[in-house]
Amino acid sequence: MTVNRTLFGRPLRGVGFDVLVSGMVVFFGVVGAVAQPGGWLATLVGVGMAVALLFRRSHPAAVAAVVGALALSQVIAGWGPLAFDVGVLVAVYSVVKYADRLRDGVLAGLAAAVGVVLAALQVDGAGPWWGSAIYFGLVTGAVWLVGLNVRTRRLYVLSLEDRAATLEREREAEARAAVAGERTRIARELHDVVAHSMAVMIVQADGARFMLDRDPETARQAVKVVADTGRQALEEMRRLVGVLRETTPPEPATEPGDATGGTAVSGDPEHRRLALTELPTLLDRFRAAGLNVRHAVTGTPPALPPGLELTVYRVVQEALTNALKHAGVGADVELTLEHTADAVVVRVVDDGHGRPVVRPAPSGGHGLVGMRERVGVYDGTLTAGPRLAGGWQVEVRLPLPSTAGATEVIAA
Repeated sequence: MTVNRTLFGRPLRGVGFDVLVSGMVVFFGVVGAVAQPGGWLATLVGVGMAVALLFRRSHPAAVAAVVGALALSQVIAGWGPLAFDVGVLVAVYSVVKYADRLRDGVLAGLAAAVGVVLAALQVDGAGPWWGSAIYFGLVTGAVWLVGLNVRTRRLYVLSLEDRAATLEREREAEARAAVAGERTRIARELHDVVAHSMAVMIVQADGARFMLDRDPETARQAVKVVADTGRQALEEMRRLVGVLRETTPPEPATEPGDATGGTAVSGDPEHRRLALTELPTLLDRFRAAGLNVRHAVTGTPPALPPGLELTVYRVVQEALTNALKHAGVGADVELTLEHTADAVVVRVVDDGHGRPVVRPAPSGGHGLVGMRERVGVYDGTLTAGPRLAGGWQVEVRLPLPSTAGATEVIAA
């Protein structure tokens, strides 16, 4: 864990560096106090520059103005360039790098150019004044350009960080919207299941009442069906309410190559309850679309509750849709339905060697998020990811409910 230490609301590291820079300016001023023109009075000018430089990050334009005024007083006094004038270069660099507007840096550069000429005129030497002006100008210009380059890189990094934060917020909003939409679809599908269960219970209850005196055994069987159907419907409702009460949605898969598309090949009506008996028709549609689908069933298929059967159907549909979108036309896909004593395992594996589609599949879908939501309703597990041999694998394990069993409808 990284701890950011601050002093006066600023990073401690930055404060320490600024103190070091100011100390260097003070050192140059004190060392030349005896020999330099102006003596200790000139040293006080250098100390004033050093104090101003302590605020070069938070108030770069003001610091540049103060340092420029002190340098101008030095020129007016006729002292000429001194060692602590390195503070002028630091102020120019700071205003170019930290100022909110580059205009301040340009103005500081123009002011420094004027100062270069004035300082060159006061240089004592045998050479022409313009030689000193060229030298001072090159040094000042190099410092200005370095500040501009660092400013550009700094603004570029800040823009990348802002863009990353924006994308993260958008991604979270899209994930929440996708989960909310999928929960709405789950609620609609489970509503169909519950409505069917209620209808069965009403029919069986009416039949039991009608047959109570004529055939007590038939009436008892009808009452048993009512009880089993009610328990199954209650379990469905508890699962639905449990999902809707969750405040944190399940985490979407983050493996590379996440195939999260959620568009079906043929739009089955959402309000129609689908069953596994329609699975061969679904596979034929995907074969017609270009997938080489092989289908295998192991174990003895038990009678599944309608909601669980619908979940298996939707998982197969979504996995095959993703295989068609991402593996491409002509890919080999193996679908396995494994029935055990306590669970149903759905495994969809593609080799990823199909022909790519003409238009690339859009990224940022929510197919795996939707499957994870559906599987989570039945306390199942979803594993999805790339295979070492190539392609993609989706494996879903759905535990069987304790009350799973065939519902027998007895007519009155």
